[in-house]
Amino acid sequence: MEDAAKEFGPGTPYGSTMIQVGECERRLGAAEREFLQTSAISFLAPLRNFLEGDWRTITKERRLLENLRLDLDACKARLKKAKVAEAKAAMAPDFQETRPRNYVLSASASALWSEEVEKAEHELRVAQTEFDRQAEVTRLLLEGISSTHVNHLRCLHEFVEAQAAYYKQCHFHMQELQKELGRLPNAFALNSTHSMTTGGSASEDMDSPGETDTLKIEEVQAPATGTRKAKVLYDYDAADSSELSLLADELITVHTVPGMDSDWLIGERGNQKGKVPVTYLELLS
Repeated sequence: MEDAAKEFGPGTPYGSTMIQVGECERRLGAAEREFLQTSAISFLAPLRNFLEGDWRTITKERRLLENLRLDLDACKARLKKAKVAEAKAAMAPDFQETRPRNYVLSASASALWSEEVEKAEHELRVAQTEFDRQAEVTRLLLEGISSTHVNHLRCLHEFVEAQAAYYKQCHFHMQELQKELGRLPNAFALNSTHSMTTGGSASEDMDSPGETDTLKIEEVQAPATGTRKAKVLYDYDAADSSELSLLADELITVHTVPGMDSDWLIGERGNQKGKVPVTYLELLS
């Protein structure tokens, strides 16, 4: 921007304004870089370290604890099943319906299920020990999050304060730029004054008598051909005496007048007539 200002000429109003704006933009850019650097150091870096370090470890340990809980539940179910089977095998057989050979089979099955119960109890004790150890590790890690939260809360406050300071600094630089621009030659005012003077003269010429005549509604006569019926779509309140108020769903007669705005028609309802907007009508064939 400053290079372009030199091309236009630093002494011109446009060139000097571009120089002032360019210097302000440079100060704004420096303030933004300082804010981004402060935010990265005080807030983003600690948060990234926590997510990639401590939180990843905590997530891993919690997942391991969940797997051990499933193993513990499986051991409990296996022990329960073995005890039920042992109880059934240990039930005394009916002497009248059971042969001597079945006593041997029953005793053998009872011994096997007793061994299965002892094995299941051992596996349950091992699973319970591993689960308790992992639960303690996970508990200690989760307790450490409290101190981490305090640290991140402080970092978040510092981030908000840095952002507020950044916006305050930007506001100050823009106010200073407005003051500096106010001291420069105001070429816009000169151009506006010249335009207003030229426009006023043109308006006076256009409004001079004899060149244009105001459309008088009461003098407008409907043409012999070219009138059409139109259905009113919405209610319309006339803005002045040259317009015709409309009621939704009523039928009126409309026609055009040479030189009239294409967005308007002349509407007639009995002895009343006036301009009506085309967008409020549905022309009927």
